[in-house]
Amino acid sequence: MRLFVSIDLPDEFADEVEQVQEHFTHASGLSFTDPEQAHVTVKFLGEVNRGQLPRVKNALRRAVGEAGVEPFEATYEGLGVFPSLGYIQVVWLGVSEGDEEMTRLHEAVEDEVTKLGFDPEDHDFTPHVTLARMEHSGGKELVQENVEELEPIVGTTEVGEIRLTKSELTDEGPEYSTVESYSL
Repeated sequence: MRLFVSIDLPDEFADEVEQVQEHFTHASGLSFTDPEQAHVTVKFLGEVNRGQLPRVKNALRRAVGEAGVEPFEATYEGLGVFPSLGYIQVVWLGVSEGDEEMTRLHEAVEDEVTKLGFDPEDHDFTPHVTLARMEHSGGKELVQENVEELEPIVGTTEVGEIRLTKSELTDEGPEYSTVESYSL
């Protein structure tokens, strides 16, 4: 099964996320994520066989304890892209308040799951919510313009858990379901 560790945005933020995405609807080449499934990926695990699942769950429990992060406020605002404005692959919504706590959680999760043999990240962790992926550069100029000029604020919410999330790829896009939650 395809798994990742996430911090999910509350359901009531879906409309605000969609409103941010609407600024990019005329940019050709973008494939938008489902605003109802908006989340911050703490760690992408990839394919995990069922036999590994108990070890992964235990590692995540340890990671939450080691991170020492209590429930915290997170503010989702601002825009960015990966890897750069010159070559855009991902358009994202940023995290201002709460980014340090998310980074500590990422580092603890990363430490625990790499001990199990999962590959470490090859880039710095930037807490973000993916809004769209760029499939071709037709709308690149509009994306660049919006990222440089817009400062959307989606909202602030309390983060009280991380989730082990299963991703099933379908013809309509990925469908996510929670395997287990870990309270902070």
